[in-house]
Amino acid sequence: MSSSASFEPMPATAAATIAKYHIITPDIAGLLELEISQAEHRVNLINFWQIAPGSRVLEIGCGQGTTTAVLAEAVGPTGHVDAVDPGPPEYGSPWTLAQAQEHLSAGVVGDRISWNFADPIDYLAENADKSWDYVVFAHCIWYFDSPATLTKMLGALRGRAKTLLIAEYALKATKTNALPHVLASVARATLEAHNKKSMANIRCLSSPGAISDATKENGWVLDEETIVVPEEGLLDGHWETSTVKSPKFLDEIEKKVEDVKVKALLRSARDGVIGVLDTFDLKKSWTMDVWVAKFH
Repeated sequence: MSSSASFEPMPATAAATIAKYHIITPDIAGLLELEISQAEHRVNLINFWQIAPGSRVLEIGCGQGTTTAVLAEAVGPTGHVDAVDPGPPEYGSPWTLAQAQEHLSAGVVGDRISWNFADPIDYLAENADKSWDYVVFAHCIWYFDSPATLTKMLGALRGRAKTLLIAEYALKATKTNALPHVLASVARATLEAHNKKSMANIRCLSSPGAISDATKENGWVLDEETIVVPEEGLLDGHWETSTVKSPKFLDEIEKKVEDVKVKALLRSARDGVIGVLDTFDLKKSWTMDVWVAKFH
């Protein structure tokens, strides 16, 4: 279980190539530029983690393959990515997980990826003979239904991978324009804590400190960590803030929350997001800082 080549940083120009591995249709304006920004961010992650060609990677929470495609490019033709996601194949928009993954499989890096619609714990149990150079959690931990889910996964992964790699939002904003994203994330997570059947992007808000505590509890040791400050083109902060700003958020509060104090809290949290956008005259929130770490 070892990579076959030394690491060389991926050039920034690789993002434009990788973006075209995904479904790009002319009916969605700016789609290629969006994919390039997503790929650029993930190239930065891979360069910090130093994933070398020939590596075997397990990716937890692969979704539509946004990170998977960059990982597949990084490991090259002699490496492989086992991508696992517990979401149903029909989940996702504008394309489902199944559609996005099938498109990647038919492309240049398709033979470097194995997709698995499965609970990661079940997947590990059913593939007890497999091990990896790296296990990657890239912007997926907030999707988990509880902190216990991460703790259980980290325990199950001990002895199965040499290195643990994590990237998740840092709950801080170096750039003032990203402050609404921080506030919106807390508002969304508070709402979803009262919705047991939630399929939202944020179900369990875990800070870098909380994630680090979970790694220590399961025997993982921190090697390196850094903060990546996203560029304006990474639209995750805008998307999340927009959902909280929308009237639908108020409807969800009424339908999902019974406690009148919590309802008032959530309405005020939404007002706080809108207030910060107005204060800084922002039409779009930027994306908050990202915490990136490497463990053994």
